[in-house]
Amino acid sequence: MDGEESSPGPAGGAWTVGSLWHDIAGRRLGDELLEWAPDLFAFTDVVLDRSEAYRFAVSPPEGASWPPPQMPDWYLAVADASAGWCAWVEGDGTGLPGLVAEQWAVVCERSATSLDELAAGRAWRICRALLTLHAIADEACAGTGVTVADVPRDGARFRARARELLARTGTLSRISRQRLRVLPRVRNPVGGPTIRSLSRYVCVRGPEVDAVWNRIPAGTVGPGGPAQEGNVLMLPWPLRIDAEDFKPTGPVERGGPEPHGFFEFAPAELLDLDLADRVLQSARNQQGSVDIVVLPESALRPGDIDELEALLTRHRVWLFVAGVREPPGPGGRFGANWLHLGVWFGGRWWRYRQNKHHRWSLDDNQIEQYHLAAALPPAVRWWEAMAVPRRAVQVVELDEGVTLVSLICEDLARLDEVADLLRAIGPTLVVTTLLDGPQLASRWTARYASVLADDPGSAVVTLTSFGFVDRSRPAGRPASRVVSLWKDPVRGLREIPLDADAHAVLIRIQVGRTTRHSADGRPPVANTANISAEGVRQIRALDRGDHTGVAMPEAPADHEPALSLQAAELTILTCWAEAVAEVLAASPDQLSTILDDARAGAAWRRQLGVAEPSADLASALQDLARMVVSATPTAGAVLAAMDESPRGGTYGHLVRAILRSKLGRRGPGG
Repeated sequence: MDGEESSPGPAGGAWTVGSLWHDIAGRRLGDELLEWAPDLFAFTDVVLDRSEAYRFAVSPPEGASWPPPQMPDWYLAVADASAGWCAWVEGDGTGLPGLVAEQWAVVCERSATSLDELAAGRAWRICRALLTLHAIADEACAGTGVTVADVPRDGARFRARARELLARTGTLSRISRQRLRVLPRVRNPVGGPTIRSLSRYVCVRGPEVDAVWNRIPAGTVGPGGPAQEGNVLMLPWPLRIDAEDFKPTGPVERGGPEPHGFFEFAPAELLDLDLADRVLQSARNQQGSVDIVVLPESALRPGDIDELEALLTRHRVWLFVAGVREPPGPGGRFGANWLHLGVWFGGRWWRYRQNKHHRWSLDDNQIEQYHLAAALPPAVRWWEAMAVPRRAVQVVELDEGVTLVSLICEDLARLDEVADLLRAIGPTLVVTTLLDGPQLASRWTARYASVLADDPGSAVVTLTSFGFVDRSRPAGRPASRVVSLWKDPVRGLREIPLDADAHAVLIRIQVGRTTRHSADGRPPVANTANISAEGVRQIRALDRGDHTGVAMPEAPADHEPALSLQAAELTILTCWAEAVAEVLAASPDQLSTILDDARAGAAWRRQLGVAEPSADLASALQDLARMVVSATPTAGAVLAAMDESPRGGTYGHLVRAILRSKLGRRGPGG
């Protein structure tokens, strides 16, 4: 893309379609937007949002109607234009779809239209063009971020490049990420009108919060397939917390109207691996398997992660979320508070870190409620002694579009840009770990969980330490043992207590399919994941005499040192495997083109300003190419060839695991 231009500002104080885009994107309106669907989407979304003309999709101005009456099958025309646009971008010799060319000409001719004219409905012709182009660009972006089953036959190269661009830069767009970002959308609100209800595959956000999009083909859900079930083990540990576990750090600052100091949480009750082992085995005895394990905020120290992951591997757990408290380093004033998210795939744990963005603050009321006065004197505002990092949200996309976001305590409650980002993306599941009192329907966590469950429809689960629940004794209120709260748009809200003789609770979840809506007149499509809680079971640890332990599963015979690949590189490798699966299913003649684009040195990376693959990633991409071209270009043939030839280069084991997931979801026939 060309360099940014200085903004001329609105002429006469009135923003126009053209001047607004110049100010937002730093460049004049031009035909280059047609080359890249996320860029065209960003333009139309920004203009419709700033002018509030998006509302005309559900409430057209007087004398007008939507969809356009001259196009009775408008949504079919949009779908055709989107597919044709993908073919045009691929350079297969077809022309730019007529609907795209026609509507774009209207926009260019009327780019001097003021936002006031758009907002009032007086510029209906350009408004119609913007709404139509917005829908076409949104449809063309299907599959660029979140995996969907039905994508156009053409466009696999575009989608694969866009996925790598997202993994590298945090945006699908070629426009500077310091100006705006185009991100995948998982779910959107049914109601409206809002700009969020107008699209179903992508959204536009500002530069305030980094969204790090990770893809890892772990899990068991396939597009359009039957509902799948899983078991989530919630360990509300520590089970005991003493006042002395809260320790002041440094002197109290008494200058100003309110004295304040900093505290550190360092519980005496450390992780008990033997207890965890017996709880996991008890849960497996009752339910058959444990798929996901969650521990509350600050439950672990950094040194606990390796040992606990080794234990989880033996119990065949494949997803792990836990709060980590990290003390300050030598000479440092503050430590860190973050969430560890681990996913077992391809013979190793892939690790993701979600930082906490808001310090915990303890005032007089909370010190009294939690009986902490012996450690933290009242009449002082006590702040958590943690560094406050730059805001970023880790989105982990599991197999076929199930997306997970993890938050820590007040990050759920703050109505800031992080909350706006979550509502725009609409993740499938939001896991929030806390160090808080009972997770009652009447408390703050339920209110904020309800916001996300209602709009955009995410499932939200919270977990706190029972030790802290037990310390919470507000005057005039009965004691409670509710350690977790689940809210989803299907089953609603559920309080989850820990029984007196239990050490954990297990939530049975069901993962199915639900619909994406768009308020612009396109019919809904059932191609996104939905998670609901189907039941809860109390888990008591096995007695020591009844538990003999479990053996570590054997590593695959060709297990390679995949530790050298980074999580972001796994995302890129997965993106190209997805592209391979797409072309094998729809257009096998394009396979060599896809593989050429994936290889190191491909010209498109220089054109988009994308970094070259590292040596390790380049090696893994080469293994992908070798494995695919060794067989007849069909999904079934590739799967059969992988079984016949178990080895396949340095990263053969990992590549085969990814391909089995991606090709298996699209059917063996290819």
